Amino acid sequence: MVSFIKAWGLVIISLCYTFFIARLVPKGIQRLILIIPVLLLFFIVPLLMKPSIHLLGITAFLIGWLANFKVFLFALGRGPLSSDPKPLSLPIFLAVSCLPIKIQLSPKSPKSGSHGGGSREGPLSYTIKAFLLVLLIKVYDYSSKLPDKALLTLYAIHIYITLELILAAMAAVVRAMSDLELEPQFNEPYLATSLQDFWGRRWNLMVTGILRPTVYDPMVQLFSVLGRNWSRVPAIFGTFVVSGIMHELIFFYMGRLRPDWKVMCFFLIHGFCTTVEIIIKKTINGRWKLQTAISQLLTLGFVIVTALWLFLPEFKRCNIADRAIEEYKSIGTVAAEIRSMMASLF
Repeated sequence: MVSFIKAWGLVIISLCYTFFIARLVPKGIQRLILIIPVLLLFFIVPLLMKPSIHLLGITAFLIGWLANFKVFLFALGRGPLSSDPKPLSLPIFLAVSCLPIKIQLSPKSPKSGSHGGGSREGPLSYTIKAFLLVLLIKVYDYSSKLPDKALLTLYAIHIYITLELILAAMAAVVRAMSDLELEPQFNEPYLATSLQDFWGRRWNLMVTGILRPTVYDPMVQLFSVLGRNWSRVPAIFGTFVVSGIMHELIFFYMGRLRPDWKVMCFFLIHGFCTTVEIIIKKTINGRWKLQTAISQLLTLGFVIVTALWLFLPEFKRCNIADRAIEEYKSIGTVAAEIRSMMASLF
């Protein structure tokens, strides 16, 4: 916890420096040069922390990846940290930099029921997911009796539920503190009808939102000679390449093991298949289409099979699930001790 506080203290100081530099130096190369030390520090910060799965994993994702990309875009006058004509205040600047949120340009009305977790999500949904997470932790007690594929499937469900609960909680806190509407982080990925739909519109939307201006849009411009439509194909594949590199980096932070590049292969396969899917769609041009239920089954099946093959084994290799369970138990022990102390006092 001490290393976590020190690391985030460095992050906050660095972001304050970035905020005030932007007041003195206009967007462009000069600002980027002055902010490069911050970008390098954000890559180093997760290495300064002790290997706690939750604290380190959250820091690696939020700072090593998202904040780094946001600050890079900010140096060039782009991205969620750049607000025209009125710049963000320091507290909002820090919140948007550190957390996986993106302020909506057109806030929804209070009647819409938006709470930062998706248009159909609500307290009941998150309560059910929290209950399922507790149930999963109990099932891990019998992990030695489960087949490897079944255990990896549990990892997949665990990852999705944990990510959704953590990201939604962060978004809800910031929304409550700032009275701002926040865009959802997930949009029912299990209902995706294609790989393009899954990665572009449903899964971890904040990552999609930050990869678009940092990787996708520049590559579309780079390959503009292919035409507006076809320039998207190498841009999409390049986005998957960058995403694969960043995922390998996050696993390195958490496991401190030499990469075996299976996670990278997972994203290369999905990048290739997504680009092929888009080419086929352009060629067919809507003349033929699978039924929704069949497309959903094929998409989800492909994602699950490739994740079981290449992505999820990395969690086992880094012993992430077992370490996470130990942290849950430690938190439970501390909570029980605090309750005991409070009972003895009152």
